[in-house]
Amino acid sequence: MAHLIAPSILAADFANLQRDIEMINKSEADWFHIDVMDGVFVPNISFGMPVISAIKKHAKKPMDVHLMIVNPDKYIGVFKKVGADILTVHYEVCQNLHRTIQAIHNEGMKAGVSLNPHTPVAVLEDVIQDLDLVLIMSVNPGFGGQSFIENTYKKIIQLRDLINKSGSGAMIEVDGGVNNINAPKLIAAGADVLVAGSFVFKSDVPKDTIEKLKTFKE
Repeated sequence: MAHLIAPSILAADFANLQRDIEMINKSEADWFHIDVMDGVFVPNISFGMPVISAIKKHAKKPMDVHLMIVNPDKYIGVFKKVGADILTVHYEVCQNLHRTIQAIHNEGMKAGVSLNPHTPVAVLEDVIQDLDLVLIMSVNPGFGGQSFIENTYKKIIQLRDLINKSGSGAMIEVDGGVNNINAPKLIAAGADVLVAGSFVFKSDVPKDTIEKLKTFKE
């Protein structure tokens, strides 16, 4: 399967958000990646429900919503209503992870779990067959523009091995510091989806940058 590209809206120009959404619609990107932060689990605050609803009105591709919040279970139904197609929660905040995954599926969304850089892949052994996606954080969550953590390659390889041995159909997504240098290495290690924020939106021609990320070969 060809890898997917999910530009991170966190790095878009918020004063020209519709323009950037239309650019993604017309580009070779596959998903919209939307980071939701609460200022508690991570030291930053981002999009609320009205903004996500506004994005949904114009987005012509799936909405990949990444919750960096405490108590995500309270909001699963709400995120379905505002347009999430894929909903990813953090392992580190879920006390009953299997129940959370079931709740996401019951709302008709694909379910993902994200792991912070310090969290080992092995914690997913008992739920990997229930997941549609695993998001490996390649920076510490909370802010865009951070440097890529090199240990990410090792985690991807470990996760790919776990997925293959379990027979899971989960996709591997990587978020943080993705650029033209590490993208081919991430794909070679086993990544299916690359999230790119600053590298796309701070480039001279974002649409061309997305195309370059999309055309990298394993």
